[in-house]
Amino acid sequence: MTSTSADVLPARERRSRRILWFMRALAGDPMAVAATIWLLIVVLAILADASSLLGENRISLKARNLPPFDFGQSWTLWLGADALGRPLLVRLIQAASTTIGIALVTVLTSLIGGTLLGVIAGYFGGIISNLVMRICDIILGFPTLLVALFGLYLIGPSVGNLIIVLAVTRMPAYIRVARAETLEVRERLFVDAARVFGGGPVWILRNHILPSVAPTMLTLASVNLAMVMLFESGLSYLGLGIQPPAVSWGLMVAQGQGYLSSAWWLGFFPGLAVMLTTMSFNLLANWFRIINDPSQHWRLVSRRR
Repeated sequence: MTSTSADVLPARERRSRRILWFMRALAGDPMAVAATIWLLIVVLAILADASSLLGENRISLKARNLPPFDFGQSWTLWLGADALGRPLLVRLIQAASTTIGIALVTVLTSLIGGTLLGVIAGYFGGIISNLVMRICDIILGFPTLLVALFGLYLIGPSVGNLIIVLAVTRMPAYIRVARAETLEVRERLFVDAARVFGGGPVWILRNHILPSVAPTMLTLASVNLAMVMLFESGLSYLGLGIQPPAVSWGLMVAQGQGYLSSAWWLGFFPGLAVMLTTMSFNLLANWFRIINDPSQHWRLVSRRR
């Protein structure tokens, strides 16, 4: 029992020191702190909406196109109301769960699929690598938005189809990066030693290649979160993304376009939410790249000073 406790305590201590180091590294970048605060606010708002703490999103013609910042109204109307009198703040939070949820599922799908295909192509090479890379070249030969528009036009706009189309169009970037990283890692001495001692391809990929490739792929995924959000908002704005009665930030911008002269807040606040969230993801991606590169740690130290 004593030996077990002695084994557990150092692991806990290492974990706590790791968390403390991450917190200090985050504190060394004020922009990353601001981005984290904004994303935490968005996540808490989504959880509050999921817990039905924001009240119902009812239609009220008396509040039709109610202007924002009228603090005499209910707090849900502080950002105004839309053309049907629904609280814009509640609509923004409901749209956040849709937009961010689609971005997370899309990035996770493309990350897992692209990393696995890239690692396999880089490690084995030959016909497998040529086939995977030629498919990537075909996808990359067309603009991403054009491929997404064509795909959604063929299979129809829906949440599932939107995730599939966006994941396929973003996957070649992960495949190329994972393959390039694998080509470099597979020539290192520890991989040769693993082969000499009888390690099979699957074991080497799982225990040596993937852990070495993972930091780069996670950094790429954090950057792609912002890009996927912009693509989803653009497709919803064009009418090929989220369809009513569902709501997303891009769809809200499209619905508020016709009221820019009379009710500017209908399109302004969803656009501002997209801008702040994508900017936050980009800032955190830059911070994540710095902490995973020891040669860049001096930036955090200098900012803290």
